[in-house]
Amino acid sequence: MPTQTTPDNAPHLPDLFALADGKRVRHAGQWPQRRAELAALLLHHLYGPLPEAPHAVLCEALHCSHLGKADARLAGARLLSLRLQCVGSTAPPISLQVWLPPDRPGEAPRWPVVLSGDGCWHNATDEVKVQILSRGHALALFNRVELAADPATGPGRRAPTAHESFAGLGALAVWAWGYQRCVDGLLQMPFIEPQQIAVVGHSRGGKAALLAGALDERIALTSANNSGAAGAGSALCLGPGAETLANVVLGFPQWFGPNATALAKALADREGPAPLDMHFLLALVAPRALLTTEALDDAWANPPGTQRSHAAAREVFGFLGAQDRLAMHCRPGGHAHSLVDWIALLDFADRLWR
Repeated sequence: MPTQTTPDNAPHLPDLFALADGKRVRHAGQWPQRRAELAALLLHHLYGPLPEAPHAVLCEALHCSHLGKADARLAGARLLSLRLQCVGSTAPPISLQVWLPPDRPGEAPRWPVVLSGDGCWHNATDEVKVQILSRGHALALFNRVELAADPATGPGRRAPTAHESFAGLGALAVWAWGYQRCVDGLLQMPFIEPQQIAVVGHSRGGKAALLAGALDERIALTSANNSGAAGAGSALCLGPGAETLANVVLGFPQWFGPNATALAKALADREGPAPLDMHFLLALVAPRALLTTEALDDAWANPPGTQRSHAAAREVFGFLGAQDRLAMHCRPGGHAHSLVDWIALLDFADRLWR
């Protein structure tokens, strides 16, 4: 029977294997039941519900261009501009850009793809694109804030808004839904390998990518960079100077569901057993692949808490025979989605898929 181990002097985290009916998960066949319970707890207490899935997603090609004039290293690569329309939904169309590696003579390859929702942050620089495309991966990019806006907030500033279709929903749930709709579109493309779809995001985008990967089993590899509170970082195990769950929920209430404030208070007060911690989110990805990339000088993003979440979630990955599909990569430096972080993701994907 699986048990959760707790390192010396580490706070006790909620049990991943304790079923709601008081029984325990004893074999892998029971894990789907527990997985559904974990997802329900996270959505109820923290993120709120995701928007309903559309009846279908129509993928319309708008433009195709060949690259390489500005950077010879991209010679032969192509950029596709696409529009995804959600059928049976009033949701706005999603603009999706897909960079494809140069064609191989005599072949019609299917490319692994890395999908990012951080089109608003321009983290995928030309150096990043060269790394991705030169390894034979595609890059897909959308702008999640077109679905739920994310301007700066504070005294005297207007609260951000989501598209009218998503009124009352937390932005993280909406952004995760956006990742899922892009997966719908990618699966329609004959040049994309359907079993090798990775999602990635940075900071709040990393929180959204984690939620998308946790809930969507079509995503083969989930990666989050410096995701911190409400991402991979434990809310119960905080390193010096780390952002707390209360910090992020009170500072950005529009990201979360209606019960998040109560959860943050319960975890801060430590009155009674905690209903969840962020190892629940990581465990939902198992037995699919999960990588978090962390900057050791980014104390606010709580690298020690992410390490604690990993240690707890590793019990589930091991239980499901997926020990080699969970990894954490650390580097010196601060809060950024650096080329080193992208390379760590590509190295991890290549180890699994090549």
